[in-house]
Amino acid sequence: MIHMLSRFDLKPGTELQSFASDYYGFFERAKELDLAVSTGKIGRRVSDTPMDTDAEDAQEYYVIMSFRDREQLDRAYDYMDSEIKDAETRKPHSAVKHIVRNSVFTCWQD
Repeated sequence: MIHMLSRFDLKPGTELQSFASDYYGFFERAKELDLAVSTGKIGRRVSDTPMDTDAEDAQEYYVIMSFRDREQLDRAYDYMDSEIKDAETRKPHSAVKHIVRNSVFTCWQD
């Protein structure tokens, strides 16, 4: 299984509930297309503790999406990359991408 941690901030004026609705709609579409296996809840960073030591990346929100294998991960990337180029259609991933900023993605396999 391959997992992707997405860390991001929301653009000013964007409500978390609105983003969550768009994100989970995007995930459901990805799952229908067999481009992802699962996702978790959207979390909010707790940075006011000594346990949080990442001073360089200060994004406020995070979520993990999981993929069955490298083949599925690569197909998901190809799909999302092609969507971004076709912004007029406002497909689910483009809608989510439009309301986040400072995004960082980290992948790992277990």
